[in-house]
Amino acid sequence: MVASVKVFKKTSPNAKLTVYLGKRDFVDHQDHVDPIEGVVVADPDYLKGRKVFCQVIVTIRYGREQDEVMGLKFVKELVLINEQVVPPRRSQEKKLCALQDRLLKKLGSNAYPFTFTLPTTAPASIVLQEGGRADDNAPPVGVEYDFLTFVGENENDRSHKRSSVSMAIRKVQYAPLTPSSKQPSTMVSKGFTFSSGKLNLQLTLDRELFYHGEQIRFNVNVKNESKKTVKGILVAVVQNVEITLINGHYNKRVASLETREGCPITPGTSMSKTFALTPMLNGQKEDDEVNLASSTIIAECNEATGFVVSYVARVKLDLGSMGGELVADVPFKLMHPAPGSAMYQGKGKLTKTDSQQGRYESNYAREDDDENIVFEDFARLRST
Repeated sequence: MVASVKVFKKTSPNAKLTVYLGKRDFVDHQDHVDPIEGVVVADPDYLKGRKVFCQVIVTIRYGREQDEVMGLKFVKELVLINEQVVPPRRSQEKKLCALQDRLLKKLGSNAYPFTFTLPTTAPASIVLQEGGRADDNAPPVGVEYDFLTFVGENENDRSHKRSSVSMAIRKVQYAPLTPSSKQPSTMVSKGFTFSSGKLNLQLTLDRELFYHGEQIRFNVNVKNESKKTVKGILVAVVQNVEITLINGHYNKRVASLETREGCPITPGTSMSKTFALTPMLNGQKEDDEVNLASSTIIAECNEATGFVVSYVARVKLDLGSMGGELVADVPFKLMHPAPGSAMYQGKGKLTKTDSQQGRYESNYAREDDDENIVFEDFARLRST
């Protein structure tokens, strides 16, 4: 059976420039990022001595466009990669991957390969939506990447829109292939000024890493050695988002449960109970296209950039208006399993592209026809 691989293709409005990419999601492995490998085809009669440049632009939007007034902007744009690909420079010559080699043979002498690598310090792609609804006319809050190919006299000559190709790509992170087996836990206590004894609360999770759509079990132990009475319990999963550009921070409950089960917990008594919650995006069931933002993993040698997403499991004991409350937080990670891992079951976005790419690499020695390359017109990514 002949293996096939999908190739994304997009042509400029004037049809003089065409870009081919093997994939649109590039995985951050902490110590390196998957290379951006592809081929550009340029019409030599149209160039007439001009050059073709490739840029990777990251846009970090940390506020809504409709809130920008009096020249105030909530967006920052950075050019991470800016290279000339036609005519190629000798310093850029690199070993071609199997897909590039095959495309060059198929597309002819006007095809030129390119290979770029995003820095590990670049922020991960993320799109934040208020109320779970995306406004197609307004740029989303979050981090977006744009792979821009254009014809110009120099690298700053981006004025010719009809001879440029813009492709949305993403820098993504997946759960470690060997997650930690430890059970995160915390113990908190509260004493009271005018009475003896303490209220003790212990919260333990089954593991440190959970996958999107999985149920999270809260193992709660309460020992009441005080003279106060616990009247209610709140169990919640809280999403925390840090905006590094402005040192901003906000949080939101993505799953919660208020209960009086096991209550009241009177002085001298204890309670052990397990609660289960499934984090959801605005209360809706997640799928492969729309889900909560994954936890951000930051390498020890790197500083956080863009948006840093984290999650905590929270249990709050309600002691009434006079007694106050006691809160326990346990941090955990919420991510997609890495393609190829034992836990991976078709989740995420890289299933077909990655598996097809692997099959293509292993079968490349076979001199079959070009039928093993499937071209797909490039469409804009859905918001996730």
